[in-house]
Amino acid sequence: MTEAQTKTEITFEDFKAEVLNDYRIAKISRECSLLGRKEVLTGKAKFGIFGDGKEVPQLALAKAFQNGDFRSGYYRDQTFMMAIGQLTIQQFFAGLYGHTDLAHDPMSAGRQMGGHFATHSLDENGNWNNLTQQKNSSADISPTAGQMPRLLGLAQASKIYRNVRGLEELTNFSNAGNEVAWGTIGNASTSEGLFFETINAAGVLQVPMVMSVWDDEYGISVHARYQTTKENISEILKGFQRDEDNNGYEIMTVKGWDYPALVETYQKAGAIAREQHVPVLIHVYELTQPQGHSTSGSHERYKNAERLAWEAEFDCLAQMKTWLVDNNLATAEELETIDNEAKKEVLEGKKAAWTAFVSPMKEEQQELVSILNSIAETSSNKVFIEKYAAELASIKEPIRKDIITTARKVLRLVVKESGQSQLATWITNYTNKIQPKFSSHLFSQSNSNALAATEVAAQYNEAAEEVDARLVLRDNFDAIFNKYPETLIFGEDAGNIGDVNQGLEGMQEKYGELRVADAGIREATILGQGIGMAMRGLRPIAEIQYLDYLLYAIQIMSDDLATLQYRTHGRQKAPLIIRTRGHRLEGIWHSGSPMGMIINAIRGIHVLVPRNMTKAAGFYNTLLETDEPALVVECLNGYRLKEKMPTNLGEFKTPIGVVETIKEGSDITIVSYGSTLRIIEQAAKELLEVGIDVEIIDAQSLLPFDVNHDCVKSIAKTNRLLVVDEDVPGGASAYLLQQIVDEQNAYQHLDSQPQTLASKAHRPSYGTDGDYFSKPSAEDVFEKVYAIMHEAKPEEYPSLY
Repeated sequence: MTEAQTKTEITFEDFKAEVLNDYRIAKISRECSLLGRKEVLTGKAKFGIFGDGKEVPQLALAKAFQNGDFRSGYYRDQTFMMAIGQLTIQQFFAGLYGHTDLAHDPMSAGRQMGGHFATHSLDENGNWNNLTQQKNSSADISPTAGQMPRLLGLAQASKIYRNVRGLEELTNFSNAGNEVAWGTIGNASTSEGLFFETINAAGVLQVPMVMSVWDDEYGISVHARYQTTKENISEILKGFQRDEDNNGYEIMTVKGWDYPALVETYQKAGAIAREQHVPVLIHVYELTQPQGHSTSGSHERYKNAERLAWEAEFDCLAQMKTWLVDNNLATAEELETIDNEAKKEVLEGKKAAWTAFVSPMKEEQQELVSILNSIAETSSNKVFIEKYAAELASIKEPIRKDIITTARKVLRLVVKESGQSQLATWITNYTNKIQPKFSSHLFSQSNSNALAATEVAAQYNEAAEEVDARLVLRDNFDAIFNKYPETLIFGEDAGNIGDVNQGLEGMQEKYGELRVADAGIREATILGQGIGMAMRGLRPIAEIQYLDYLLYAIQIMSDDLATLQYRTHGRQKAPLIIRTRGHRLEGIWHSGSPMGMIINAIRGIHVLVPRNMTKAAGFYNTLLETDEPALVVECLNGYRLKEKMPTNLGEFKTPIGVVETIKEGSDITIVSYGSTLRIIEQAAKELLEVGIDVEIIDAQSLLPFDVNHDCVKSIAKTNRLLVVDEDVPGGASAYLLQQIVDEQNAYQHLDSQPQTLASKAHRPSYGTDGDYFSKPSAEDVFEKVYAIMHEAKPEEYPSLY
């Protein structure tokens, strides 16, 4: 694919060649959309969502897009990707088919539906490429407006690189903050809260962001009059327009079929954002969507004849064609030749993509058929096996489900026969080969992955005094900011007052407002700032004031951050640290323990639950040496408790995925985490008075949990298990029980039923009594353990009730 080009000085012939090349790219993109729809409707692909009708404005965007820039867009931007040289015809169809080979579908190796675009920020070993020497696209997600928070961070990174000292050596990531982050969104998706939150935040932060709204008047079948006040997003955002006295946006409007006006608009917008670090909104209106929203339906069902006639006339390709002829840049015959060549080129690319997609599976099909026919010769079920082999061989275009399903069904027919071993080995080898194509890279597979980090113990002077635990955090953050100039932290009240618990006291004054920054009450875009900056080589720590507020950002964490390595097959990463606090705070809205919801929504992000501030500080030190995202939940009621001050601040490391036995015992193993451990420790002292010796294990991290399987080693000694936490019943305690009993096979060591003790199903009520009657107390732990021991030894431990 030939990239769209623009030059400062250009001859007429050069200009003509450039414009005709633009038309050629747009026509190829349109033909891909048309043929792509046919591939879905004939069953070769599962679903299609295309960029037809948006081709010409995307050409203009591509002309203003420079090396080092980043795109954060949505699933209509195929023309743009073709125009910057990052998407070929064959790759387009490989993505449509879901080809699991990254060499064929470099966007996601078949993990996302077509139309979701990404470039490679990392090499095959997980190391950063030089992002300043390539055009970059952050990996798309489908949730509407979900690309917006990340866009904010991608733009803010340029501001940080331009204005923060000490980052000059990070030349792979920025050229003195000269990069623009370009966003794209459909007009209907501007109704989402994430859009408005991001627009407001970018205006406050004044970052180099250009936001394009592709406006075709519809959101699937719903007209703009039901989507947007005044049916016009730029009209209602006029209050954001900057003036002589106030910062804000530069807001531009342009018709989506007007090629020269589009080119001029995007050049101007790019210059403003790049040079002045002012955000720009471009409302591109009068666009069409010739094939409707997707392959799931037809737009003829909801557009009237008048609208359809207008779309035929003002289709951006038809208008560009007319403009070319009217301005003597091409004859109708020349354009017809380009059209025909585009159709031929797209058809050939589609055929090549399909051949590459099905060929490996046909080879696997033939291999299994041969094995099945061989096994059938000596089997008592020969007739049935040959039937399976024949049915598999008859499939003209097999998928891997067809292949492995057949093998597994035949395996049942050869149990205890000579062919069992051969077929079982083939199935195992095939699964080991194929499964990673669909499952790899949930976490980093580089040498900097979190599990590669080793523990470094905190060191103390002999005369070390105990201090408020918040001071351990504060002084460790001080060491971090001094050691890593690329590290910064931001959140509600994180800057001027040093966070609500004073863990950042004095840090803004020492390191400046850009590195230790206050943020508005906008959790989703706080997360987005972190994601985008982490994707550009910075090491952000995004602070969410309380764990319950994480719900505002859980969609971004789940759909964007947690899936990033997975959906790019390891070619993009965002090692963002999310800092928050929770556990044991009183009241419905600040109770701080929806852990089951969190751990089941954000697989792909480490969830760390330190019991004190030294452990928390150790996690931050560990994470900054890894390349993976994590959530650190500090104990809200632990900041004023006393801890010794380590002497190796910034250096000691808490291991990830490793539990810690904080009290040894012989009668029962209790596994818990966070603030609840202090209650369990109190109950353990009281239980010891009646002869029950409890072993207490601190989980420390929930994702991953106990990678060394130390819990089952404890249970092999005590033969009993209780899991305690303050989440709702069936929440994180159920997850821990599954991990221990199921994954670690602890059931074989149990002499009593494994049990959990959690909070009540309702939210905690307000006040000390509300906490006591809503969450596990020391008495609850005592009585739960005593009851387990009563069942085992009723004479020694008579019933309490």
